[in-house]
Amino acid sequence: MKLKSMAAIATTAIVSVSLTSCGDAGGEGEGGGEIAIITVDPANPYWAAEVSRAEELAEELGYEYSVGAHENDPDEQTRLMETAINNDVDGILLDPAGADESIAIVEQAVDADIPVSLVNAEISETGLAEAQFISDNAQGAAAGAEVWAEAMGYEGTYVELIGEPSDNNAPVRSEGYESVLSQYPDMEKVGEEIANWDRQEGQTAMEQLLSRNPDIDGVISGNDEMALGAVNALDEAGRLDEVEVLGFDGSNDAAEAVADGKLVASVLQPIDEATTQSLEVLDEVIRTGESSVEEEKVALDCILITEENAEDLQDFVLED
Repeated sequence: MKLKSMAAIATTAIVSVSLTSCGDAGGEGEGGGEIAIITVDPANPYWAAEVSRAEELAEELGYEYSVGAHENDPDEQTRLMETAINNDVDGILLDPAGADESIAIVEQAVDADIPVSLVNAEISETGLAEAQFISDNAQGAAAGAEVWAEAMGYEGTYVELIGEPSDNNAPVRSEGYESVLSQYPDMEKVGEEIANWDRQEGQTAMEQLLSRNPDIDGVISGNDEMALGAVNALDEAGRLDEVEVLGFDGSNDAAEAVADGKLVASVLQPIDEATTQSLEVLDEVIRTGESSVEEEKVALDCILITEENAEDLQDFVLED
């Protein structure tokens, strides 16, 4: 936890990067200017990949940029957003801290004539953001639950690790899992714990769940970091070879765990593609004053990562 806090503090500080070349984004108007990239927690590999892709593309498009992390704290998100608004940035790329909690601050930016494009998580109101590019979490969770249930032999007891409650992705994935697992009457969920997307919290939660349910057959997790924490706890308890574990995100560590047989599977979120498309829309609006996307909310299909393709996954991109 100390490492996470230090990384978050370092990333939350505004880091401006001056660029010497402007990419040719095409279309009318001038590219360039300054954008704010506001994410969740770059200590997590998933959000680190989100930031890395956003920074890379911002440079290609000729923007200066700042990076901030709110760690799913709406108050910190408000502070970061208000700083960007007061700095009169040209646009904001936001991974929001809560579907409902983020509406007011996005509206504040829009009222200041600053376009906002969302990535990874949605807000529960349309007509404010220029676009909302998210993973199809329900589709991905259903695919993951099916292959995990097969590995379980469609029977046995299991527990669930759940992500940050204010993040809309947490209940959507949990409901996606349930939509599949409810079809198998011989599978019974005997416990669940919130572990806030974090590996150490996942390990602690798994230790608590094991103390109450020492003979479980499976663990289903809302993301890879919590799943890998569960793997650590199961390994220490000497039960890793007997318990089937599912992850979600498609991180490098998860892919390695899948290849080694420690995870049944992970569900790859196309965060590289989502970040690219969200930032391209933001650039388009900055240059032309309007977006060409037909629907504000765009859900991108997730991809199942199993032993067959785990070695082809690198930095949240599945090689052809």
